[in-house]
Amino acid sequence: MGKLYIVPTPIGNLEDITLRAIRILKEVDLILAEDTRKTGILLKHYEINKPVMPHHKFNEHKSIPSIVNRIKSGETIALVSDAGTPAISDPGFLIARACAEEDVEIECLPGATAFIPALVNSGLPNDRFTFEGFLPQKKGRQKRLGELAEEQKTMIFYESPHRLLKALNQFAEVFGRDRKASVSRELTKIHEENIRGTLQEIIEYYTTATIKGEIVIVVEGLSSFKKSNSDKEE
Repeated sequence: MGKLYIVPTPIGNLEDITLRAIRILKEVDLILAEDTRKTGILLKHYEINKPVMPHHKFNEHKSIPSIVNRIKSGETIALVSDAGTPAISDPGFLIARACAEEDVEIECLPGATAFIPALVNSGLPNDRFTFEGFLPQKKGRQKRLGELAEEQKTMIFYESPHRLLKALNQFAEVFGRDRKASVSRELTKIHEENIRGTLQEIIEYYTTATIKGEIVIVVEGLSSFKKSNSDKEE
């Protein structure tokens, strides 16, 4: 029987890939890619010449059975997403689950993911945190935000550039405009930006600033917020 390798790829800077990941991508029989064009840039950079097949949210339900059968017949297959670790707000969970149910070996390599550097850069408590990824765009969004109003731990969100200001204003309404937060943009790239402050201060900054690139928002949890306010009063 073969094996499914889940291989993290750089979130921006092409140097942020492990030697082991490069070796695995050179050795496997097939690479599954969320976007073959984006993955092609990485493969060309590292002179990796392997067959690449699209594997994304629009075709994964149909293609998974045949992929699992190929692995069971002895092929080794690597799964990559456009950036970061597959299955973290990207395709990957369904095929990993299918392989696990069929007793197909899975090996996930350690590597890049956007929320860890964003969390550490934020300066907010990182001993305990909750990763929310992308919130629902419409249905269920307000309900989830209401539930998070009492969240004690630091919260991490992914957001798109054109929805950043809307999300920040929603956070301010639910969590309070004085809640500390951080917005990380273009992580690992030349124009990386980490903006820290209260939600209100960050909203004011991005009201006039250019908003481009992938975005991670880190928001202070309720326990830290209460403690900092208590310390100020003392």
